[in-house]
Amino acid sequence: MLNPMEKPRLLPWSSPDGKPCYLAGDGNGYVSRLADNVEVAQLSSAAELIEEARPLLAGRTWTPDEVHILACVLTASLADVHRVAESRGARLPAPDDDEPEGDAAPGGGEGGESRLPADGFD
Repeated sequence: MLNPMEKPRLLPWSSPDGKPCYLAGDGNGYVSRLADNVEVAQLSSAAELIEEARPLLAGRTWTPDEVHILACVLTASLADVHRVAESRGARLPAPDDDEPEGDAAPGGGEGGESRLPADGFD
């Protein structure tokens, strides 16, 4: 049974008319497992698309039609991954209000600024 404090889960698919679908429950049922499997498939598909897109774009031998098709497929995949991220983010536990701000800055930066390794921007 759904705890009154828990939010329904955003599912990784839409209704036939394009509206978001949600699931209320404890996360252990058949639909939850199905949603988990669909999310894994969507994330795997996105990773495969990235691997296919890199050489196509790097080769600079594409036609405008090929780039258009790639953009459409990548956009659809990005929408799937965004939905997965929203769903998973909504299910994260709320942060403790007991921790004073500024103790642990995200990303290791001071004052809450994010720090990323420079070699990540090759």
